[in-house]
Amino acid sequence: HDWFTALLTFGLCCGLIVSYLPQHLRIINQGSSEGFSPWFLLLGSTSSAAGFLNMITMQWRIVRCCPAFVSRTCVEMTAGIVQLGLQWAMFTIILVLYIIYYPPHLKYIRFAAGTHHTRQPIHVKTPIKSPEWRLSIILAWVVAIHMAIITFTSFLFLLTVPASPVPDAPLPEILAKWATFLGVSSALLATVQYAPQLIHTYRAKIVGALSIPMMCIQSPGAVLMVLSIALRPGTNWTSWIMFAVSGIMQGSLLAMCIVFHFRQRRLGLDEFGNPLPSRTTVHVDTPASEATVVERGDGDIRAVAGVPSEETPLLGRSKEGKGWLSWLRR
Repeated sequence: HDWFTALLTFGLCCGLIVSYLPQHLRIINQGSSEGFSPWFLLLGSTSSAAGFLNMITMQWRIVRCCPAFVSRTCVEMTAGIVQLGLQWAMFTIILVLYIIYYPPHLKYIRFAAGTHHTRQPIHVKTPIKSPEWRLSIILAWVVAIHMAIITFTSFLFLLTVPASPVPDAPLPEILAKWATFLGVSSALLATVQYAPQLIHTYRAKIVGALSIPMMCIQSPGAVLMVLSIALRPGTNWTSWIMFAVSGIMQGSLLAMCIVFHFRQRRLGLDEFGNPLPSRTTVHVDTPASEATVVERGDGDIRAVAGVPSEETPLLGRSKEGKGWLSWLRR
């Protein structure tokens, strides 16, 4: 028994669950998945699915030999499949929560309708889906179809192509090519997985529903993940390269989120770019001109009352004009 590899894999499986829970709970508690890029979720789900099927293909002969071993030995030898299966399941749950908790105010197009009786326009909700919500639905279907196709193809090859029962024997050519295709495609998808999220977060300049604790756990854990998979029998570089690339990209996203987190706190904004309650208490005698305008990265402008700005009069406004005169000026 390779106790080091077994304990490392067991610890990583537990760590995967613990590391993803903050992200799942954050979306549920906030009731919003704003801040995620749908392309990031597409690439992550398809990448982890391809890596999962790659591991199944590479270790299928070990799985078939499990009846000849005791249960503990079988679990130890196939722990890599469980590990990558957990990785795929936990990430796919984020995609499911993203769809369920997609912000309602961003689902449909709204337009401003002016009236003769009010100065400010009234925002009317239309039944037309917004481009990003429509894109999110399409990409969710792409993830489901991709998983169905590669699962069907993998088991079609595994159940029809004869292979040597010896675990260390070379794979048949078609299985070797299919496993390489899954591993390389997983690595390529993982390479560009974080690029859309990095661009999305940089443009929005908000953390949103992204979980910083999750990334703090997973970024260093990528090193252990690579080591654990590389030590598994019947695997090669195509099985762990995706985790090495993902770890580097996730570390970059973590650094960006930490910078924007402190920036938002300095500006008096929460993680979604809304003014914090302590900074938005509007007093009755606070003039409108004494509000500081805070602009989000996506062009949304928020005003924080009570904070002097460059438009605040130096001598302040006169307290006169209250009562009947102020009523006449309305």
